[in-house]
Amino acid sequence: MTDAAFPGESQQAAEPASLDDVPGWFWDHDRHSFDWFLGRQEKAGVTGDLLEMGAYLGRSAIVIGEHLQPGETFTVCDLFDSDAPDEENAAEMDLSYRKTLTREAFERNYLAFHDELPEIIQAPTSVLSRGHIPAGAFRFIHIDASHLYEHVVGDLQVARVALQEQGVVVLDDYRSQHTPGVAAATWEAVFNHGLKPILLTECKFYGTWGDVEPFQRELLDRVDLAVGCQLSAETVNGRQVLRMTGDSEGIDRFRGSRHRERLAAEAARREAEQSAVEARRALRSAHDEAAVDLAARRARAAEARRPVNVAKRAARDLLPPVVTSAIRRARRG
Repeated sequence: MTDAAFPGESQQAAEPASLDDVPGWFWDHDRHSFDWFLGRQEKAGVTGDLLEMGAYLGRSAIVIGEHLQPGETFTVCDLFDSDAPDEENAAEMDLSYRKTLTREAFERNYLAFHDELPEIIQAPTSVLSRGHIPAGAFRFIHIDASHLYEHVVGDLQVARVALQEQGVVVLDDYRSQHTPGVAAATWEAVFNHGLKPILLTECKFYGTWGDVEPFQRELLDRVDLAVGCQLSAETVNGRQVLRMTGDSEGIDRFRGSRHRERLAAEAARREAEQSAVEARRALRSAHDEAAVDLAARRARAAEARRPVNVAKRAARDLLPPVVTSAIRRARRG
């Protein structure tokens, strides 16, 4: 889903200041693509509910929630810290994110950017096929739950029924080495069940059961597309498919959270305090070095004032060099 801290690495801050502080796997090109598809619908006056199957700690949900319009509902379905419905799914969760995924963390992250939580269904996505969501009511669905083939097939069936005619479905990990089940289910839906690919990014598949031509025409015309996003066209089984590559140039950063200013002020205060501590430490070190140097100079001065040393200097200064050399040889001998 996202590109911040990963499971097993340093834990996230209790309150995120920016979207980058929310762990996950959600790259800039996909964040921009979510904004593009959702924003296009809004500009065209399209209304409809939003759905995310599998949310992890909320990074993509936060972006989707930014596009929630009056009268619409945003639903998130995820197991969070509940038990998985079968052993395979449990093993997948244990391998990937069981130690870090909690509903509490998701809600904390989401509320850092939005005033209200989405409708949350804490359960396997399979429950969505049992009347939890109305048919034909959704304009955008993101599928990023289980990677097991049978589960993804079920999620796609739910999406097909739930989406409006020109609704958009997005599938995560459609081409990753560790998720062959997602790839199999995705392309099976394309070749056998009428799903039409619109756009492919490195990690996500964007498609519809409606007409792809309006979407692809505007993408190729670069309507609202960021500068660094490059498009190329492929043909798959007689259908045009667009691919997005390039860099993140021109993709606006997502707005900061409600905690940003306070956390920035706290960070600045901690930095100032640390700088003051380092300055005091440097001053003490300089004082210590000066004291050591002064003590050494005083010791040398005291040594020079000892009577025997005074006599030696007087002899060296007053006696002829020949006599002084003779005395030194006699002492050595």
